Amino acid sequence: MNAQQRVIAEDCTRASEEDRMSFPQILGLLSEAGIESYFADLRRGVKVYYLPAGETLEIATGAARPPVAETFDAAAVGAAVQWAQAAAADYSYKGFCGRVMAAGCMGYLVSLPGRRAVYFGRTGQTHVEHFPDR
Repeated sequence: MNAQQRVIAEDCTRASEEDRMSFPQILGLLSEAGIESYFADLRRGVKVYYLPAGETLEIATGAARPPVAETFDAAAVGAAVQWAQAAAADYSYKGFCGRVMAAGCMGYLVSLPGRRAVYFGRTGQTHVEHFPDR
């Protein structure tokens, strides 16, 4: 991963935590940088960014890590995603993470070419959200 890609991944991580950029803005920057996907490990408090050739960059997040509920509630994860997509006045990425973790989500994978985010629970249950082309 080159220096510019690292800077973009780091800035996107911080921008989401600071609510400075929307999810579509972040996707655009990552795509332009050639980053194919990223994994948010909510239990460890890290994001891992992936390039198509397999190179990775792991970035620690500043978010608090509340425990992940044992039971995965796909409907509650979907409701948290809808809250984020609505750009509600009370939205924050920290609040989003808290909601999905309370719903049993331990992490999520965002695939730019697949145009989807896959949220998953501790025992492998999943909830898939497709996002539209820009």
